Amino acid sequence: MPTVRFTYALKRFFPAIRDTTASSGTLPDILREMEGAYPGLQSYILDEQGNLRKHVNIFIDGELITDRLHLSDGCKENSEIYIMQALSGG
Repeated sequence: MPTVRFTYALKRFFPAIRDTTASSGTLPDILREMEGAYPGLQSYILDEQGNLRKHVNIFIDGELITDRLHLSDGCKENSEIYIMQALSGG
């Protein structure tokens, strides 16, 4: 089962968040599953159209996902998914 890991900074918004094993296989299904475990998380990660928000990055097995609109990047049974805030500034 894929393991979902979260950046420590998300604890500010979701104090109970921790590395979580997902039972689903696609990224959209996994995010829905994480929403069930951590209510409000999906709206932090996705915008109103279901696209990945600009301030969030998702890596699957160390690779930044390429499909920020449909989240179609594939996951394997033993994938490691890392969800983090994107850094910005100037």
